[in-house]
Order: sequence, then C-alpha cells, then structure tokens
Amino acid sequence: MSYRYVQPLRTLVQICFLFLSVWIGIRFASFIATVLAGAETTTSRPGGIEAFLPISGLFGTVAWLKGGGINPVHPAAVVIFATIVALAFLLRRAFCGWICPVGAISEWLWKLGFHNFRRNLVLPKPLDIVLRGIKYLIMGYFIYSALTFSLDALQGFLFSDYHAVSDYKLMTLFKHPSNITLIVIGMLLLLSVIFRNPFCRYLCPYGALLGLVAMLSPTAVQRDKARCISCGVCNQVCPARLDVMNAKRIINAECLGCWRCVSHCRVQNALQMRVAGRQAINGFLFALLVVGIFWGGSLLGKLNNHWQTVVTPNEYRQHR
Repeated sequence: MSYRYVQPLRTLVQICFLFLSVWIGIRFASFIATVLAGAETTTSRPGGIEAFLPISGLFGTVAWLKGGGINPVHPAAVVIFATIVALAFLLRRAFCGWICPVGAISEWLWKLGFHNFRRNLVLPKPLDIVLRGIKYLIMGYFIYSALTFSLDALQGFLFSDYHAVSDYKLMTLFKHPSNITLIVIGMLLLLSVIFRNPFCRYLCPYGALLGLVAMLSPTAVQRDKARCISCGVCNQVCPARLDVMNAKRIINAECLGCWRCVSHCRVQNALQMRVAGRQAINGFLFALLVVGIFWGGSLLGKLNNHWQTVVTPNEYRQHR
C-alpha cells in the first residue's frame, strides 16, 4: 500500500502540538501575570508547562527511581519525561519526529531552504561526527550528575526555591531575552534553513537520550531487499541522512521515526515500519499510538494526582 498520506498526517500532528504548546505558554503567562499583580487568579496554572523542564523531569525521575517518590514541586515534568522515554522505546524517536515543536519548526525551515535553494548543505563526514558528539557530552553531563547525586542531594535540588519557580524563570528568559539569547536563537534559525535540523542533530541532549533508548526499540523501518530498486530516494529525503537504501533494518540513534523514507519510497512495501522485524504498522496506527501514548501518560499522571504543583501563588511572588 502507498504511505504518501503519512507526511500530511504527521504535519497535522506537528501543527496541533505546536498550537497546544503556544496555548499552554499563553495560559501560563496569563497565570503568572495575575499572580504577580496580586489579583485573584481566574486562570489555573497549566501542568503541561512542565514539558519545557526536561532537566527537572530527569532529576525528578532519578529521584523517583531511587525511592524518593514523584516530587510534588514539578510532578508533571517527571510524568512527561518518563512518557517520552517510554515512547522512544516503543516507537523510536517519534517524539522528535511527530511532537516536539522545536523539531517541527526546524524541519519546516530546512524544507523552506530546500524549496528556495534546491538543496541543504551537508558538512564533511568527520566534522559531522565530531559535532554530533556535543549533544552526547551534554547529555552525559546531566545523566552523570543525576545518577551520582545522592537521594538527599536530588531532593535538595527538587525542593529548592530556584527549582520551585524554574518555569517562571524560563518564561522570563524568553519574554525578556538578552542580546546573547537573541543572537543564539537567530543563528539556530538561520542554520536551520541551510542545514537539516542542526539543533536536533548537534546540540539537543534530550534527543541524544531518546536516540540511545530508541536503539532498543522493537519498532524500526525495514527494507525488503527483493523489492528495493536502489533508486536512492530514501537516502535523499531522510532528514538524518541515513543510508536507508543499503540497510536491512534502520537501527540508528539518529532515526526520527518520521516515515519520510517510507512515504517517498517508489516501490510499494519495499520499506515498511515493522515491529520485531515482522508485523508491519500502517501510518494511521503509528500516528494513533504516538498521540495515544503521549496523551495517555499525561492522563495517567493526572489520575494519580501527579500533575499539579504544590507551589503556591505566594511562592511565585516571593521568588520572582
């Protein structure tokens, strides 16, 4: 069967999550403005804002695994972090390829660059490998810190005044950015037009972690050698520039689970997303699983009272 429909479907999912992220940001900004003004809050704080606190999610998850329970300061950060890691294990880096708003914007920019210049630049392979190591170094630092901290040290961070209002601090960083922040963001946006996903490929520690987890995933793109005509289209459209055409099964930390290679394949079923190398998954089911697992994790957190923070409006006023 043809999988051409998967890319418009994925774009729709990306747009929906981008608008959801913007809506959550607007709600949080409205909540903070009301709180700091000392007025009666009519807008509740959206727990989903903690999706933008991955370090809180990592440290909170490690503290939870060490027996400290899910911290009540930013519990949604733990729930979302654990859900995204589980999603990577089940469906590869589908979070990066289907949900992440940063990944979506970066993808749309390099597509814009390709449309205007008919190509995206490619770094020499040795330099590309070296630069890709940056995100693993950053990831390693945070993972090492989280794992080597004692439970008391982790709890000390998680219950600190700084961590309590880290969501507000992050909002302030983007609401009133410094010149350095603006320059860095501007450079990343410009580079995203020229190169394919430069931030995701070279700098994102979250993506690095999810890529390593995805290496264990039973789900992967598989090539039918007998059907493949070695046209090279799959290699050309892959945002991670993987050698899909010569692989039997794509087990690579850079694979985003985006289905671009499968969608653009010129031969029916030469490429398919399969579970354990056997059961093929169609695009609609994959999309449903991605959204369902992500939404289901959040719902589970809410049902178990691990979603809303215990930080009070007064604490936001005190530590602003």
